[in-house]
Amino acid sequence: MSTLRPVSVCDTTPLQRFESQSSSGEEPSSPTASSIIAAAAAAASQTPNHNNNNVKLDLQLPTFVGSSRSQGPLYAVPSSNKPPLRGPRQIFGRILMDLCLLSCVGLPMLGFSLWGEAVNRGFFCNDSSLKHPYRDSTMPSWILYLMCGALPLSVMLVVEFFRGQDRRLHSPFQKNTMGSGYQLCHLELPTWLVECYHRMGIFIFGLGVEQLSTNIAKYSIGRLRPHFYTLCQPVMKDGTTCSDPINAARYIEEFTCAAVDITSKQLKDMRLSFPSGHASFACYSMLYLVIYLHRRMHWKQMRMLCHLLQFLLLMFAWYTALTRVSDYKHHWSDVLAGSGIGLTYAVVVTSTMW
Repeated sequence: MSTLRPVSVCDTTPLQRFESQSSSGEEPSSPTASSIIAAAAAAASQTPNHNNNNVKLDLQLPTFVGSSRSQGPLYAVPSSNKPPLRGPRQIFGRILMDLCLLSCVGLPMLGFSLWGEAVNRGFFCNDSSLKHPYRDSTMPSWILYLMCGALPLSVMLVVEFFRGQDRRLHSPFQKNTMGSGYQLCHLELPTWLVECYHRMGIFIFGLGVEQLSTNIAKYSIGRLRPHFYTLCQPVMKDGTTCSDPINAARYIEEFTCAAVDITSKQLKDMRLSFPSGHASFACYSMLYLVIYLHRRMHWKQMRMLCHLLQFLLLMFAWYTALTRVSDYKHHWSDVLAGSGIGLTYAVVVTSTMW
């Protein structure tokens, strides 16, 4: 009797392995391998006027890692080569294009700030909604810029950095092919840096569009703020004031401010009540950050901490909106409209990120 030599997987063809497994009733060692071999056998059996011995299967099977059931499921490693890296020309070209898009939003905002003139909207002397006292803002602008501008950018920088260091976020067959796709000075840029640039760019662009929409409404409507009478002390063209009975029910468009301590900035700002810029800014930034943390952070056993952070962020936006009414900076409808603008843009912008 001749000595039997163990037959390895490499000594048999895919079709022979499929036939041997089918005759013995043994299931294939891998669902991926069995599907490929079954497809090859089906293609061979459907070829007309050919003998199975003359059929040549020209298949490019992927390389499989592992050779037995004990090693767990087999992973198919893509055989395609890594695409070529994009160099400095592509990097600076993309940055230049992004700057052009941002300038399309930023330049109109700058124009509104420097040369914008709101619509000259009149008032009624018996309108009690314009006779509230003037107060300083509970939420000053520098706190708003810090919480709604610097905080989201800092959080995105930290999150993307740690995501780039955590290899558990990637499946086993992606480790060899992952990369940013960009190189500078013969060094490939880190993936987390490119992702951070992408997320920050979308946030800044959405913020610019949101603020531009708010400013267009402000200068197009020209609604007077609740502290208009206190700040301006209007005097009509004929020298009369709102205390004169003749002006009780008149709609007045031509007037001057008799207050001596009012500045030109305050004169311009008193006509920009609708919608609230603070409310739109806070709602956009906080909702964007809430959705970003939900999508980019794998909290697992810290879900309560995640919900607590999201609650605090949303409460900051809510409190900011409420202070604009309590400080008599805006009417309640101004705050409602501003909040709606910010929330809408946050949802639209974040829906295009994933």
